[in-house]
Amino acid sequence: MANHKSAKKRYKQALKRNEVNRSLLSKVKNNIFHSLVASKKSDEIQKSFGFVNSALAKAVKKGLIKKEFASRKLSSLSNTINKK
Repeated sequence: MANHKSAKKRYKQALKRNEVNRSLLSKVKNNIFHSLVASKKSDEIQKSFGFVNSALAKAVKKGLIKKEFASRKLSSLSNTINKK
């Protein structure tokens, strides 16, 4: 644990950010997985694809993942959806 007041504050901030980032990454991974296992209905597939797109965009905006990673995942998901 830190000894200076500012270091203690930074430690607390880092813990909060870590928790938020972990939950956001978990959402991204879960949305991707669920969209791959989605039902056969096209409206539900499009809805889940929208959730994945939104979650990836938020993760890119916060700097959790790279833009290239997000575009690669969206591209592969759209190819998978189009094959169904």
